[in-house]
Amino acid sequence: MFVRIFAAVAVSTAALAGGSSAPAEQGRSPKAERKLVEALDGRTAGQPVACIQATARMTVIDDSTLLYRDRGIVYLQHPRGACRGLSKGMSLVRNTTGRTRLCSGDINSIVDLTEGYGTDACVFNDFLPYAKSE
Repeated sequence: MFVRIFAAVAVSTAALAGGSSAPAEQGRSPKAERKLVEALDGRTAGQPVACIQATARMTVIDDSTLLYRDRGIVYLQHPRGACRGLSKGMSLVRNTTGRTRLCSGDINSIVDLTEGYGTDACVFNDFLPYAKSE
C-alpha cells in the first residue's frame, strides 16, 4: 500500500510541477512523509482541478505540501515556491476577498500573527483530488 501511494504522490508531484523531474519530496522529513502517506492511504488520485471550495479544511504537511479536505475528498496542493513558515506555525492569509474558492494562481501571504508581520508568499498550483478507493 505504501508503495502505491508513494508512487502516486511522486507522479502527481511531477505533473503539478509542470513535468519537472525533480520531486518535491526531496526535502520532506520522514515525519512529514508518514503524515502524507497516512492521509492518502486508501485513496486514488484523480485529475487535477483548478479550484476548490474555500471552506475546505487545510492541513500542513510541510511548507511544500498542503492538504485540503472537503466532502470526503482530500486535495493535494504543492504551492509554487513553497509556503515557507507554515510548518513552523505561521498562518496562510489569502490575498483575495469575497471569493468562495481557492484557485490555482492565488497568491497567499505567510504571516506571523503573534508578531504581526508577513514573512513570505506562495502561489497555488492546481489541486490534485484523492477520493476513497472502491
